[in-house]
Amino acid sequence: MGIVNVTPDSFSDGGRYFSPDRACQHAETLWRAGADILDVGGESTRPGADPVPAEEEWRRIEPVITWWAATSHLPDCPRPKPWLSVDTTKAVVAERALDAGAHIINDISALRFDPDMVGVVRGAGAGVVLMHMQGTPQTMQVAPHYEDVVREVRAFLADRVAWAIAHGIAREQIAIDPGIGFGKTLDHNLELLAHMETFTSLGCPLLLGASRKSFIGKLTGREPADRTAGSLAVVAWAILHRARVLRVHDVAETRDVITLITTLQRYKSCPVSPPTPVG
Repeated sequence: MGIVNVTPDSFSDGGRYFSPDRACQHAETLWRAGADILDVGGESTRPGADPVPAEEEWRRIEPVITWWAATSHLPDCPRPKPWLSVDTTKAVVAERALDAGAHIINDISALRFDPDMVGVVRGAGAGVVLMHMQGTPQTMQVAPHYEDVVREVRAFLADRVAWAIAHGIAREQIAIDPGIGFGKTLDHNLELLAHMETFTSLGCPLLLGASRKSFIGKLTGREPADRTAGSLAVVAWAILHRARVLRVHDVAETRDVITLITTLQRYKSCPVSPPTPVG
């Protein structure tokens, strides 16, 4: 899942792809690099970010969605057209995006912030990502606290999955996200990563969004633009611990990690027969 931030203030690349032309060019670059999904967002959810009105959020992302909908293939690119995900908590934005052809709504509030969101997702039969967050983007990093972060995040996601199903969304439409960096300290993030298998038992694909996040900077001392190596280390860990979707900035590099790990896994399960001795 390649990240397309059409915002002036996202933590890693805020402002870099804010203009419609640059946002569409970046989406094309991620498609060519091997993204299976493009995740387009018009509202930053970094700690302390200010909310964006729905009309402004839609104004930002509409050009990318329009470009994606009108583009069936890229010249000299054999990769299939990626699915389109929209990173929003607002039902009106989600509805417009789904009407334009989007497949997935990536909701950091797990369908809690807008009471109309569940009906929009249900009516479209869309995929939905339910993420854990303690508080809101404005408050989530103000002294986050848990008695047992793994148990509490798992219980929250189990409750939200059950709630979504009770409101007409099929389990097959749902992916879950433990919300790395959303209301968590360094230790909370590491505990969640160390126990990823706990979440796969909920019966929904596990999405992990850890790319370039601050916990990597705290461990390595690197700024967001220099956290590719650390992000890829987390990608490798996630693949080996059953993550199904990886939300990343560095698509080509992540694709290489996936290729190498899955190839080695195949060799481990079905080793190549040794050569026949000569003579």
